[in-house]
Amino acid sequence: MKEFFAHPRVKVLGAFLIAALVVVTVFFAGSWYGFPQVTWPEKAGQASAGTPGTDTIPDIAANTSPAVVRVDTTTVQSSSRSDPFLNDPFFRQFFGDQFRTPSQPQESHGMGSGFIISTDGYILTNEHVISGASSIEVTVSTREKSYPAKLVGSDHDLDLAVLKIEPDGNLPTIALGDSDSIRVGDWAIAIGNPYGLDHTVTVGVISAKGRPITVEDRQYRNLLQTDASINPGNSGGPLLNINGEVIGINTAINAEAQGIGFAIPSNTVKDVYDELVSKGGVTHPWLGVYLQSVTKDIAQYYGLGEQTGAVVASTVSGGPASKAGLQRGDVITQYNGVDITNPNSLTDQVTATPVGSQVEIRFIRDGQTQSVVVTIEAKSSN
Repeated sequence: MKEFFAHPRVKVLGAFLIAALVVVTVFFAGSWYGFPQVTWPEKAGQASAGTPGTDTIPDIAANTSPAVVRVDTTTVQSSSRSDPFLNDPFFRQFFGDQFRTPSQPQESHGMGSGFIISTDGYILTNEHVISGASSIEVTVSTREKSYPAKLVGSDHDLDLAVLKIEPDGNLPTIALGDSDSIRVGDWAIAIGNPYGLDHTVTVGVISAKGRPITVEDRQYRNLLQTDASINPGNSGGPLLNINGEVIGINTAINAEAQGIGFAIPSNTVKDVYDELVSKGGVTHPWLGVYLQSVTKDIAQYYGLGEQTGAVVASTVSGGPASKAGLQRGDVITQYNGVDITNPNSLTDQVTATPVGSQVEIRFIRDGQTQSVVVTIEAKSSN
C-alpha cells in the first residue's frame, strides 16, 4: 500500500499561494493501497433534480457498472540498509565499496478505480492513482480478468490520466455528460472500489460547485462537491447524473467530516482529453507567481482603498513575471484590461491565455500604479 495515499491528512491553504481556498482537511479518495474516436454528447438540458423513480438508480447501476474498472498498481523502489561505519569516507578510502550492502528492490501496491470511455479500451482515472507505478493492471468485471494497461497520457495539476488496454472484443462504455448543466441539489451516483469492495454504489446530491481545495501539492480549482459516500479506492471512478452520464471523476474526500467528497468536472476532462492522448500531457499557460489575497490588514498596509486585487507573495526565478520585473509585494489589479478582484480571478485569466501571448499587467507598488508587459510561457506538468 502506498504510504503517499494511505489516508494522508493535509490542511487546505487559506488565501495563500495560487488561490484563496476554503479551509478543509482532505485527502485523495485514491489508492487503497491508433487514437480513440470519442464523441462528447451535445449539451443536454439540466439533469432532473426530482426524486428518481423506484427503478432509476438500480437501472443506472446495472447499465454503467460493467464499464467501471479496478486499477491495481505496483511500484518498485530500491532501498539499501545504511551503516554509518560502511559509509565513512575514511573506511571507504581503504576498502572501497566491497562491503556496502546492495540495493534491494521493494514493491508497494495501490488500488483505485476508473471507467471505460471507448469500446477499444481507453480508460479514464486519476493521475494520483497511477503516479510512479511500475506496472498497471486493469480488471474488467464483464471479462472476469485483468489486462496490463499502458499509460497514454497524464497531467499532475489536473489529476487526470488516460490508460489503454488491449481487450478481446468491444468493451462496455460510459458517456461523459455536461457538468456545467448540473445544479446544486441534483442527484449524484458514485461507483467505485472503496477499500477493495468492487463496484460499490452510493447515492447523494451535488452539494456545491466550483470548490477550490488543496491536497498534498495539488491545487484543485473547480471541483464538484457531493455527499454521495466516497472512500479510499473510489478515486478515478465515475460520479454520475440521473441520466447515467459521467459528470465527475471522484478524487478526494474530507478527512474530518462525513458526506464531503470532491470530483473533477467532466467538462474539464473534455477540454484536455485530446491533448492527453495525442501529446501525453497538458501544457498550461504560466505566469510564474505565487499569490495571496488582499486582506484588510494588507489593504491598510499598502494604502489600498479596498480589498481587491492579488498580492504577489513571490515570483518564480526565471519565470515570465520575474523576467518582466514583477516583485514580491506588488498588488496586481488588472490583467490585459480585465480587473482582478482576487487570486482566483487572475488565475482564471492566465489559464485562458494562449501560450506566447503578450499581456499588460497593471499593479500597485509603493502606492504608485505601474504596468509591465509579460509574455505568457508554457508550463508542462509532466
